[in-house]
Amino acid sequence: MVNRMIAGLAFAAVAVTGSPAQAATKPDPTQQAMESLANADGVVGAIAELYEDGRRVGHGSAGSRLLDGKGGRIPSSSRFRIGSQTKMMTATVILQLVKEGKLGLDDKLSDVLPVVAEQDLVEKADEITVRQLIRFTSGIPDFFQTGKFDPFDYTTYYSPTDLVKASRSLPRTGTTFNYSNTNYVLLGMIIEKVTGHSLSAELSTRIFKPLGMTRTYLPVRPPQGIVGPHGHGYFPDEQGTLRDMDRQNASYGGAAGGVISTAHDVSAFHSAFAQGKLLPADLQRVFTDPPEGMPKPPQGGGLCGGKVAIRPWAGGAPGFNAVTFVTADGRKELAISATVSVKDLRSLDPVINQAAKSVLCP
Repeated sequence: MVNRMIAGLAFAAVAVTGSPAQAATKPDPTQQAMESLANADGVVGAIAELYEDGRRVGHGSAGSRLLDGKGGRIPSSSRFRIGSQTKMMTATVILQLVKEGKLGLDDKLSDVLPVVAEQDLVEKADEITVRQLIRFTSGIPDFFQTGKFDPFDYTTYYSPTDLVKASRSLPRTGTTFNYSNTNYVLLGMIIEKVTGHSLSAELSTRIFKPLGMTRTYLPVRPPQGIVGPHGHGYFPDEQGTLRDMDRQNASYGGAAGGVISTAHDVSAFHSAFAQGKLLPADLQRVFTDPPEGMPKPPQGGGLCGGKVAIRPWAGGAPGFNAVTFVTADGRKELAISATVSVKDLRSLDPVINQAAKSVLCP
């Protein structure tokens, strides 16, 4: 996965009439981190919440809901797009189906999803396995790379089959790691084929409801957006003009990156996953172990110099960047959502990492 990984001073003195001023309350490190993050070039607004053993122990909001300081601050409990963190949820459902014996990791794509072979949607579909789709080693190219899908078009509906068909025009990438959203579009199609239910229904039944993720949902048709107060992100068009990316095409997200959630809800998911409440360890590793061709991550995730084992799970798209930092034991999560106005999300990795470091590291 792509890891997309900040401090002002804020305190308040409380005075009591007729008494000496009481000591200042201790600043919330999460709020301080968000203030520094929001001061970085290209960040419009930033929110975060820190959870420990399911209890919120820190929160912060800085910047603004809209560009140029407009719209007020974003409540830290607001919904936001989690992007490719959705893939972890999709993989969880697939691996639960494997556990239930309804699917095999070594099942061939052409067998579990015959339409891809019948319509020649995927090259070598009779050789590609479910395991390879999960681990990005199928060789299937990313439909986004075709240039056929306009990030500013949020009204045209494309079916998952349309997206897979578009990727067929690109050359295969080999069977070492290659990050391609098409893999997870196909996994979403497999979930619907095997269960007879929609992807959104399976995510709700298997993950959202059991974990109390009451404010999480998967948009399925454009131009569905984010419900309730939230930040707006921006993206430059070909002329360099910043365009509001509040509306995004739900067709492009789906199983690969479409879920909308909150810091509370996404933290609940990552905690349950890390603690083995959703999958047995052997199946969990199918998703978490580095794929072939990918180096092992640094000790402890590298964030705290190995002193604390922390793993970041990231997702982004034009206008937003969302990262959840999770300790290895699943007891602590820091969920950050940044709405941005830059083209290259990776340019914000250092400041997001620094924000997390200032909160999580000893």
